[in-house]
Amino acid sequence: QVQLVESGGGLVQAGDSLRLSCAASGRTHVMGWFRQVPGKERTFVCAITWSVGNTYYADSVKGRFTISRDNAKNTVYLQMNSLKPEDTAVYYCAAETRGLLPRSSLAVGAQYDYWGQGTQVTVSS
Repeated sequence: QVQLVESGGGLVQAGDSLRLSCAASGRTHVMGWFRQVPGKERTFVCAITWSVGNTYYADSVKGRFTISRDNAKNTVYLQMNSLKPEDTAVYYCAAETRGLLPRSSLAVGAQYDYWGQGTQVTVSS
């Protein structure tokens, strides 16, 4: 069992930056961030492989968002720059712990084993 605790959400203006954190209580192989707006499906934002640190991004956030990890703290971060109103959503941290997630499935939420509680990010125009 791995617990994920997120923090860092809030209300910002368009163009501002925000950093989300997700602390994991155990070992993971892949950590991902997803987001969801009311009435819509949860969508992939980005992911990072824990051992090598390879990163993957949705096209909508490439060049603006950066995912990183701190091995010592067992924490993954999501640095969000140049925020837009369309980035408004609840952001969820997710972990895959079995080491069986292929690159082709990184964006598939159902492939992750554990989820955080979510943190609200609101970007005003």
